[in-house]
Amino acid sequence: MRLLKIIIAFVMLTNIAFAQGKDVTYSDGSASLKGFFVKAQGAKGKAPGVIVIHAWMGLDEHAKNSADQLSKLGYNAFAADIYGENSRPKDKQEAAKTSSYYKSNPSIYQSRIKAAIEELIKLGADPDKIVVMGYCFGGTGALEAARGQLPVAGIVSFHGGLGKDTTRVNVLIKPKVLVLHGADDPYVSDADIKGFQKEMRDGKADWQMVYYGNAVHAFTEERAGNDNSKGAAYNEKAAKRSWEALVVFLKEVFKA
Repeated sequence: MRLLKIIIAFVMLTNIAFAQGKDVTYSDGSASLKGFFVKAQGAKGKAPGVIVIHAWMGLDEHAKNSADQLSKLGYNAFAADIYGENSRPKDKQEAAKTSSYYKSNPSIYQSRIKAAIEELIKLGADPDKIVVMGYCFGGTGALEAARGQLPVAGIVSFHGGLGKDTTRVNVLIKPKVLVLHGADDPYVSDADIKGFQKEMRDGKADWQMVYYGNAVHAFTEERAGNDNSKGAAYNEKAAKRSWEALVVFLKEVFKA
């Protein structure tokens, strides 16, 4: 009986920890989307907002957990849904196909992000203090928010793809940009890195790019395992250091 009480108490505490989070249905044109919102804890009035864009498998616990942690820092956080409520990849092959579609159609990708921003503002975020961040596929999306000149103050890409179609013109980049990159990421070529850096310079951006040694793709994702030879693997040091970099960046952006 005592053990049962302990288990019940633990479950209750766990539920309390995520009590503020809720699923939110919204839309982009005819597309029905389902994100996850967590209200800023301890904030008065309209708190700054952070959009979290998921990796290639769609909205997952990693994105939701990030939103939860951001709420504890005093930010309204919204884990966005890019693919759609009824469009979840069943495997890596399907995820590759779906993510490639949005990367190849940046205007649609940008529209999905804009819809998430608008929803976050409806949910109480300060419209003048919005940051978009993302993981892997979502990191690419964060950069697309800047390329699409969406109304945001900051951009953060965790192990995201940096390249874009070379026929696309480099535009003025208004938000501050932070790219957190695995130094040994095999999925981001030297050409992509040089192209991205040129894009930032051409756009007269306020940008930073941080490299994490011994880190490959998906270094914040625990489920990726720890075998760097696979190209995608969790790196505890890089995950911790990149999150700390995010926290410092948010303070700088939202203080301005």
